Amino acid sequence: MADNVQHSEVREKEKAMVYEVPHFINGQEITAQGKKLDLYNPAAGAVIGYVSVADKQMVEKAVQAAKSAFLKWSATTPPQRAKILFKFKALLDQNKENLAKLVTQEHGKTLSEALGSVQRGIDVVDFTCSIPNHLKGGYAGEIGSGVDSYSFSQPLGVCVGITPFNFPAMIPLWMFPMAIACGNTFVLKPSEKDPSCSIRLVELAKEAGVPDGVVNVVQGDKETVDALLLHPDVKAVSFVGSSPVAEYVYQTATSHNKRVQAFGGAKNHAIVMPDADLEQTAEALVTAAYDCAGERCMAISVVVAVGDEVADELIAKMKPLIEKIKLGPGLATNINMGPLVTHQHWEKVKSYIDIGKQEGAKLIVDGSQYKPADYENGFFMGCCLFDQVKPGMRIYREEIFGPVLSVVRVPTFDAALALINDHEYGNGTAIFTRDGYTARTFAEKVQVGMVGVNVPVPVPVAYHSFGGWKRSIFSDIGMYGSEAIRFYTKLKTVTQRWFPRENS
Repeated sequence: MADNVQHSEVREKEKAMVYEVPHFINGQEITAQGKKLDLYNPAAGAVIGYVSVADKQMVEKAVQAAKSAFLKWSATTPPQRAKILFKFKALLDQNKENLAKLVTQEHGKTLSEALGSVQRGIDVVDFTCSIPNHLKGGYAGEIGSGVDSYSFSQPLGVCVGITPFNFPAMIPLWMFPMAIACGNTFVLKPSEKDPSCSIRLVELAKEAGVPDGVVNVVQGDKETVDALLLHPDVKAVSFVGSSPVAEYVYQTATSHNKRVQAFGGAKNHAIVMPDADLEQTAEALVTAAYDCAGERCMAISVVVAVGDEVADELIAKMKPLIEKIKLGPGLATNINMGPLVTHQHWEKVKSYIDIGKQEGAKLIVDGSQYKPADYENGFFMGCCLFDQVKPGMRIYREEIFGPVLSVVRVPTFDAALALINDHEYGNGTAIFTRDGYTARTFAEKVQVGMVGVNVPVPVPVAYHSFGGWKRSIFSDIGMYGSEAIRFYTKLKTVTQRWFPRENS
């Protein structure tokens, strides 16, 4: 009964009037005529708003605003930029609960998951407050007789960020604060599925003292993206999304002489060794696979069990944990997992479950048809667990991006390592073991960019950098931390000799 009362209260909150999400250009919100896209509350499956697609003229307005603002902003000293970013960080701290509610409203993830993602974005903003130290350059005196040399970094100009639906606050905060800290200006194109957070973020940036035009937002779809990728005044593009689109963004933008970092998909494996603590491992894997409904590029989607006994015992321990996961609207406080972001994405994930059964994998837990009471129209999908998954199967090879976990059985550690190294993706991975030598060997030899040892989701902290390998990234430079400073700046080195003046 208590659950039904709480769900009724949540439903009342979901009956808000339909709203429009604007663009934000040169410090002002702008609404525009033209093609409009529906926004959904994923829990209710109902339209709650819409967003206009920015055409070439709107993109031109945003880029020119950023270009005009660049001259003054790039001349602002790094300490002054840091002071503004510190104020921005303080405002984010004050508003993080409301930002999390915006994430939940349009994306669907639970409020606690949304709050955690906002905090990970704030952590990166915190790192930007130390930007003067990271831009200080280097100096070498007397490299030759009377010759000195020094180097320093300068901003690029107008930068663009194209962000995905799964982290509508965190990933924009991984991009534009780093870019503007380095002296650039920015145009953000958020996902059209959950764009409201982007507007609130730039409003807070303006309140913190970021000048008009330094950060702009254009809403839209592929039409908008293409206009940004082809614009001659855009100097750099940062993208997060699927690998096919990441490759398209990389090839298109680099062919137009832009610096690009494009982060793609993932198929993250976790090796479970016979000596692992299976109780703790089971809990860690269930969290890693099903948090955020599996809609995150660092989710564990494949368990590689070394030995049949390990696989059998691990499944036996995971199954009751999975069955206890409660689904419901993200604003409710008694649930563990929210809906998928759209009905289209629900259909995609469901198709992979059907494919897995057709290919001969054994479906141990099937939540594909589950709908919470009173939310039959929501985009909910319960947790699914496959056993006896083989490397040739599509559910093994391809990114599902939903609450689906596959178990692959191998006889040895070497076979497990080879399996991971042979896969086309190389974003994140983990190993569960009590043996230090095995863990060290794995960390050294695995062909993956981010590695966890008894840590299932090894997302680097803000003062390191995020980035995968292989088809998980189309770039040589990672995101946030020192890698982002390299991406958003260009190095200049001066070699100088001074002669005495004749009258001295």
